[in-house]
Amino acid sequence: MSKIVIIGAGAMGSAFAFPCLDNNHDISIVGTHLENEFIDDLKKNKNFHSGLKINIPEEVKIFKFEKFDELLKSNLDLIVLGISSKGIEWVADELSRLYKNKAMPKLLMLTKGLSIHNNKYELLVDKLERLLDSQGITKANISAIGGPCLASGLANRVHSSVVVANKDIKIAKQIADMLNTSYYHTSHSDDLNGVEVSAAIKNIFSMAVGAAKGLCSNNISDEVREKNYLNTASALIKQSIYEMEIFVEHLKGKKETVRGLAGLGDLYVSSGGGRNAKMGAYIGEGLIFSEVKKTKMKKITVEGADLAKEIAKKVNEDFGEEKLPLMIGMINAIVDDKQLKLNWEAFR
Repeated sequence: MSKIVIIGAGAMGSAFAFPCLDNNHDISIVGTHLENEFIDDLKKNKNFHSGLKINIPEEVKIFKFEKFDELLKSNLDLIVLGISSKGIEWVADELSRLYKNKAMPKLLMLTKGLSIHNNKYELLVDKLERLLDSQGITKANISAIGGPCLASGLANRVHSSVVVANKDIKIAKQIADMLNTSYYHTSHSDDLNGVEVSAAIKNIFSMAVGAAKGLCSNNISDEVREKNYLNTASALIKQSIYEMEIFVEHLKGKKETVRGLAGLGDLYVSSGGGRNAKMGAYIGEGLIFSEVKKTKMKKITVEGADLAKEIAKKVNEDFGEEKLPLMIGMINAIVDDKQLKLNWEAFR
């Protein structure tokens, strides 16, 4: 039995407690400083999680932020980061404060992200490592997890397959073995870059595949479109994988990772529904991004659109439309706030 603390009481952080519990681990969830009210409500309602629409088992210990220091100073085997990408600076500060003069347990990140730092691409795991290093934590051991696994499915113990990645394959296997259950099927990889890059950029390609219905043809009825748009979706998925391989290799990952759970697997799930695919569907119909945000998806975060804005300049500089026609076509439609026009002739 291992002792595990999950930081963050959101949907994925809370759902992640299920396979931990089913492996008989000592599992606790501690909310961030922004989640105190949410945890009060959760406990008042017999651990009913409003995001997951399910009760968290009573064996999972759930605490407000006031217990943060106490929990993290106990003898832990693993700290799981279930926070949003916007909380990375905060959690780096908190971890640095607590582990300034003592060894920090292994970290496992559930959150994915890619940004630009000093005109270079920076994965979320690298950003956390940089922030910790700047505060004197020089030996952080950070793993990540990728693959097609929706939080609600995990909490309902639906069969799901994921990959745990660490630069040290032995640690990746150790963590994967800690989490494997009869429904949560874990593999392991030493391609941390490949897993993280695939998980991040698939959000942009999910929008592109989501646009298939609108893009399939301008001269057919809705009935014919509904029956045949998967032809177009298949072409877009094939091109997505091709371009993801190019991008992953550019960021020092392995292109075979793209064909696995973190790439193709995650793209399949996210392009079939969810916020990115929904945005893509509207754009595929001919709407522009700002119009969709105002009238269709107000106050809804679309990760693929946020990422497109973050990396647009760098991707256009590094590749150009000839190398990545689908990715750059989608990015430019978002950033330039114009109708999506794809150069099908450039597809491979």
